[in-house]
Amino acid sequence: MSGSAEERLGALDAALDAVQPDAAVAADLFAVVDALDAQPALRRALTDPSTPEDARASIARSLFESRIGAGALELLSAAVRLRWAGGRTFASALERQAIRAQLRSVGPAGLEETEDELFRFGRLVESDSDLRAALGDRSVPLTRRQQLVADLLSGKANDATVALARRAVAGRERTFANTLAGYLSLAAAERSRLLATVRVARPLEPGQLERLQQALSRQAGREISVQVIVDPEVLGGVRVELGDEVIEGTVAARLDQARRLFE
Repeated sequence: MSGSAEERLGALDAALDAVQPDAAVAADLFAVVDALDAQPALRRALTDPSTPEDARASIARSLFESRIGAGALELLSAAVRLRWAGGRTFASALERQAIRAQLRSVGPAGLEETEDELFRFGRLVESDSDLRAALGDRSVPLTRRQQLVADLLSGKANDATVALARRAVAGRERTFANTLAGYLSLAAAERSRLLATVRVARPLEPGQLERLQQALSRQAGREISVQVIVDPEVLGGVRVELGDEVIEGTVAARLDQARRLFE
């Protein structure tokens, strides 16, 4: 990501923080994103660099003032004043803020719960090939696939988890799994943490998990949120995915390294 792109996202983060985001703001921003996704002409009008900032903001207000609340409108107005690489980049940036608003809606106490529920639901989908195929089948209307998610999570997860899991079915990052992974990273970031996915052959004891988390935090220089996946194929040891970095400490990895020596 370029420095200018980071600055734009940072500016929107600050704008969202200023409007005290909640579930209503999230719903409004998601509605704006849906409108942008459905109307290329609207995306172009709100991101056209040849149109002055104030004019773009005026267009946004005239179109959405009667349809969304003041908080979401304020964020949208701030967003259209920035220069974007294209309409889809703009829509993705707004969706990022909608996700953050949804995560904020549960408060600090519910944020860890939401992250854990999203992770566990993602693992459920990943382990069930029929469910994974059903959620990814774009010949089935999106609303039906989203209702399937809502039915599966009914009474088992909080409102933010259900809303975000439903949203992930659209697969903005190509697949449900990739999109959900992005949500989990944002959830960890909301708690000022990095997200680490740890694959082990058998469940970790509480003491083992705590020591691993402390070691990873020292290595990364900041707090780490750890999500554990029990994977029999690990063959002992641990495999850690921390951002783009992969730390291999498994028997399988060592065997593979040894085998390559004789190729």
